[in-house]
Amino acid sequence: MSGCVTGPVVFSFTTWATRYPEFSQTVADANLAALYFAEAELYLDNGPCAVIPTSIRALLLNMLVAHIAALNAGINGSPASALVGRITSATQGSVSVATDLGTPGPSSGSAAWLQQTKYGAAFLQACAAYRLGGYYNQGAQPNFGYAPGFGRYNGYRGNNYGGQF
Repeated sequence: MSGCVTGPVVFSFTTWATRYPEFSQTVADANLAALYFAEAELYLDNGPCAVIPTSIRALLLNMLVAHIAALNAGINGSPASALVGRITSATQGSVSVATDLGTPGPSSGSAAWLQQTKYGAAFLQACAAYRLGGYYNQGAQPNFGYAPGFGRYNGYRGNNYGGQF
């Protein structure tokens, strides 16, 4: 495939568990972690023509797996919180906690969801270069006719894979 970065990242439970040992009690099952990885691929393109280089994409996907694991399984043997969003206020007498996912808008939804954990916040910061300013494909050339074999056709020859977080 012309214009494609080398194939998709394959999940390594050993690598992920080494990087994120705080999940050793809550996500000890490699199959559960693999399911979290499959979910992470919903948020970050892991196809053969993904814009992000494979080595960086592997790190980003592992951050997302940690984020999803923290939200669903908990950290350091503690169960996951039932709260959704960031804590905006808390009181101690008669216990009250308020959470917020931020102001609705085109870019705030994903950012607010990611900022619920330190792993999601790290992911958000690490992928900023791929979100801001767009991506220039030097090999893209206008092609206004039908081009079989280009998958999702966007009017250009080259990398026509339309999806990227």
